[in-house]
Amino acid sequence: MTFYLIGIDGGGTSCRAAVALPDGRILGRGKAGAANILTDPETALQNITDAARAAFEDAGLDPAGITASRAILGVAGHNVGDAVHYVKRRLPFAVADIESDGLIALQGALGYKDGAVAILGTGTIYIAREGDAVSYIGGWGFTIGDHGSGARIGHALLQESLLAYDGIHEGSAVTDSVLSEFNNDPRDVVDFARLAKPGEFGRYAPRVFDHAEHGDPVGLRLIKAAATTVDEALDVVVSRGSRTICLLGGLAPLYRRWLAERHQPLFVEAEADALTGAVALAAARFGSRPEVSA
Repeated sequence: MTFYLIGIDGGGTSCRAAVALPDGRILGRGKAGAANILTDPETALQNITDAARAAFEDAGLDPAGITASRAILGVAGHNVGDAVHYVKRRLPFAVADIESDGLIALQGALGYKDGAVAILGTGTIYIAREGDAVSYIGGWGFTIGDHGSGARIGHALLQESLLAYDGIHEGSAVTDSVLSEFNNDPRDVVDFARLAKPGEFGRYAPRVFDHAEHGDPVGLRLIKAAATTVDEALDVVVSRGSRTICLLGGLAPLYRRWLAERHQPLFVEAEADALTGAVALAAARFGSRPEVSA
């Protein structure tokens, strides 16, 4: 029986899927909502399934073939055992491995070359490869990690907006914009933040970058603080031998100019995206391509 490979790039804002032949040739792609297995595993499972179904439909294939497929999922939280086991048991695929979003991004960005990727999106994670050795930095999730992430920046903006409302910190156009959005009622900000997922906080991050670009004092302070945490992680990546770094994720193009001059010569463009990397890993592990070091 013919089986298909599925690559999944599950992010805190959206989930992308690709269906491919056993040799890794992509036939179709699909997209669904957030797939954060740590904060909302049930929604993640549904969106992973929906994205896979959309990819099959895009390829003109019967979605029933999903149950016979072999998949690689790249997600944040791969290093938190309980979440991984819970999700893996409930996936609709015949065989599936859950890897870090960093690993699939690394494979897509660098192919088989040595180097590192810094994923700067709703969350943050850094992953480096030298020969057969792969090392991770960060990726511990919003509750206790993800420094410099979109979720952290957005959360910090909401905090600053309340501090400005109370007169503790000086406000600015960016905090004014948040208070205006919430009818200048701090209780509405609190109600939102109390139930917000990382992706919902993350939607505020581009606003902070935009205001920082225009000299907004609060925006500048938040972005400079966030960039410092990214630079600290990049220093560790470099100390472990990486001399090539790809900045990936939704915030990567916004971040680059704010990062330290010492890192600028190391930045290179990615060869392909994380979804392509997930498919390549699936082809190596389950299909007809050579095994990839992981």
